[in-house]
Amino acid sequence: MRKPLPVALWIVATLCIIPVVILVMLSLSQQWMYPFVLPKKYTAEAWLYIFEGDNKIAQSILTSAGIALSVATLATAMGFFSSRVIAYHRHKRPLLLLAYLPFVLSPVIFAVCIKYYFIILGLAGTFWGVILAQLIIAYPYSIIFFTSFWNLRMQQYQSLVNTLGGSHAQAFKKVLLPMAIPMLITGFFQCFLISWFEYGLTLIIGFGKVQSLTIKVFQYLTEANIFYAALSCCLLILPPIVLLWVNKKFIYHKTV
Repeated sequence: MRKPLPVALWIVATLCIIPVVILVMLSLSQQWMYPFVLPKKYTAEAWLYIFEGDNKIAQSILTSAGIALSVATLATAMGFFSSRVIAYHRHKRPLLLLAYLPFVLSPVIFAVCIKYYFIILGLAGTFWGVILAQLIIAYPYSIIFFTSFWNLRMQQYQSLVNTLGGSHAQAFKKVLLPMAIPMLITGFFQCFLISWFEYGLTLIIGFGKVQSLTIKVFQYLTEANIFYAALSCCLLILPPIVLLWVNKKFIYHKTV
């Protein structure tokens, strides 16, 4: 029999759920005016708009998904192999310190600093330019995240395989990589979310031409269209909720 959750946990859970409930309510609302506490009309018109042809929200979802999947895949793969080199390097500390440099400045200031080089290369205002800009943030994070995996224990496993006659490639493929899969999935999720929620780099490097979902949220807020802004926010928080459920359901239990 499960123990009942403490009151404090229920309070925290309620505080976390209330904003989501308000966003869903707004996305299903129309004609919410002062002094009414609740909207006068509820409709699924905003949600049905997503399935209409050539609508901007659906396009922004595809753009964000394409950017986030590309950034997460590249950052995870490059960060995993790069972290191994750095973890066993004699100058590990200075190299890791360099990986933290992109996080010293805010994304907006950082984007302004590198914007000139993207203009020179002809990447400003392009889909691939935004991916490259976000990789400058996600790739160092991936290195920092995976460095802890390459510890003395992994070296001992590789030495054991070599002692038993296995090659370095066999040790990596048969032993190290299977052990790293849960961490690789978690790292992929983390890099995906970094890219999915990124606003400053996407806005400045994309010149407003790359219309991601985060850009659409702020655009609707600027236009005072709270109902479509709420819809965009609901779509924006949906992947983190799904990834959190997947992580808890399939990954967490395998690693505990």
